[in-house]
Amino acid sequence: MDTDRTLLIVEDDDSFARALRRSFERRGYAVHACGGLEEMRGLLDAVRPGYAVVDLKLGNGSGLECVKELHEVDPAAKIVVLTGFASIATAVEAIKLGACHYLAKPSNTDDIEAAFDRTEGDTSIALAARTTSLKNLEWERIHETLVDTGFNISETARRLGMHRRTLARKLEKKRVP
Repeated sequence: MDTDRTLLIVEDDDSFARALRRSFERRGYAVHACGGLEEMRGLLDAVRPGYAVVDLKLGNGSGLECVKELHEVDPAAKIVVLTGFASIATAVEAIKLGACHYLAKPSNTDDIEAAFDRTEGDTSIALAARTTSLKNLEWERIHETLVDTGFNISETARRLGMHRRTLARKLEKKRVP
């Protein structure tokens, strides 16, 4: 199959994965979907996707591991990471591991396809004039530590000096920009 239009979706939210799948199929992509790292490994035995959309936070682990393996299989594959838990730390790690772009949810098919097509950085992006809030700094520190611990909640809580349940509650709350 032509890898130019073959897309792999790694997403543990079945309804979101179905919606993405239908949308990309209407655009002419041959779409394969899986819910995590182990399923992805099985698919990669038969399929070599030219494109991939990877959820950062999977039920059974980190999407960063998926990005790393996809990039090792095909360094030319265009990988976009989607997340509802955006942070500077995870964005940097995703790009270092081989993702071409990192998008915060909600993102639609147009956003993702545009991210696939962006090959150059944009120097015209305005620098943020406002200072980072304490909540955002806390959020970024939590996610940086999560990445360092391989998304182990108990170890992250220990390193941050907070109770595991407190950390779990903070992660369940919606991020305030």
